[in-house]
Amino acid sequence: MSCSGTRNAEASRQIWTAPNFISFLRIASIPVIAWLIASDHLVWSLILMAVSGISDGVDGYVARRFDQVSALGKILDPIADRLLIICSCIALGVAHLLPWWILIVICCRDFVIGVEVLILANKGYGPLPVHFVGKVGTFVLLVAIPCLIISRALPTASLVSLSFYCFGMASCYWGIALYWTAGLVYIAQGMSLLKKRKH
Repeated sequence: MSCSGTRNAEASRQIWTAPNFISFLRIASIPVIAWLIASDHLVWSLILMAVSGISDGVDGYVARRFDQVSALGKILDPIADRLLIICSCIALGVAHLLPWWILIVICCRDFVIGVEVLILANKGYGPLPVHFVGKVGTFVLLVAIPCLIISRALPTASLVSLSFYCFGMASCYWGIALYWTAGLVYIAQGMSLLKKRKH
């Protein structure tokens, strides 16, 4: 094995790297963001959410720039996105900005995929590759959340507030549709792997 290959293998097994530390901080900020939303500290929640979003880009850049891409880092990023979506939706539900059925639909999808991941891991398979539709769905949901927060922060009767709310809800519906579409793709991929294993 070449020296470069050895370094990449070692980096892949690392836990305490700068990118992973940034990801841990991002995950730690999620309950704070949810509390700020539910407590009606909306400006602060938006600021912290913006910092969290910037850190998501920074950890990826640092990982690639300094050759610190790790297996744990690849897992932490999607976990952080899922937790931010779920916790924010709970907070928005508490603030009466989002119907509870939306949270249930999102959680059901993640539960099904989580069960599939555990089954595949038990059979010796790693995580399924992230599908483009799943990335877009996650992005759209992450756009919907700050739009709904801004709609609450602005005067209720204003046209701008209503526009942000309508755009946020529309993004939420589209995000859920894409989220579940990607989920069905992951389910199909997992079933295909399990069928191949039987043969």
